[in-house]
Amino acid sequence: MVEPELIRAAQSGDRDALITLLRDIEQHVYRTAYYILNNEQDALDAAQEALIRIYTKINSYEEKAQFKTWVQRIVTNICIDKFRRTKPSVSIDEHDMVFQDNQDVEFEVMSTYVAKDIQDAINMLPEHHRTVIVLRYLQDLSYNEIADCLDLPLNTVKSYLFRARQQLQNLLQEYQKGGVTG
Repeated sequence: MVEPELIRAAQSGDRDALITLLRDIEQHVYRTAYYILNNEQDALDAAQEALIRIYTKINSYEEKAQFKTWVQRIVTNICIDKFRRTKPSVSIDEHDMVFQDNQDVEFEVMSTYVAKDIQDAINMLPEHHRTVIVLRYLQDLSYNEIADCLDLPLNTVKSYLFRARQQLQNLLQEYQKGGVTG
């Protein structure tokens, strides 16, 4: 994710290195916030808050943990706090579907519905299950990295993932039978 030399330079007070570091991770931070909060404005707010916290706390980072795990912990904690403070809201922004002439329109439409069904199912999960699903499958963190990020025992992470996958399977059962809820 980020070069260790850049992190050390930022920690030693090199402002340009710190700005470069923040720019390198801002998309990753936003993407995590968006997947957890499922709302663009909330994700932007959480990402900004996370970047400010990283900016002010960079000296507290120790190389005992991976930098991406440290960043994920900050972003995830901010999202969880934000989620607890506010009621979840549904974004009314819909992405326009643009079809290319050479693509199969039916496939594009079905893919969009599948993605929406999956996102809707993830959003229906309890907060702790949604968070581990996002970190594991959308951010590609290992079980150990998730445990570090969320400050949970490894077996708890495994249990949350197992239960979350079961819940997703139940929620998506309608789709698996051939029906699309879109």
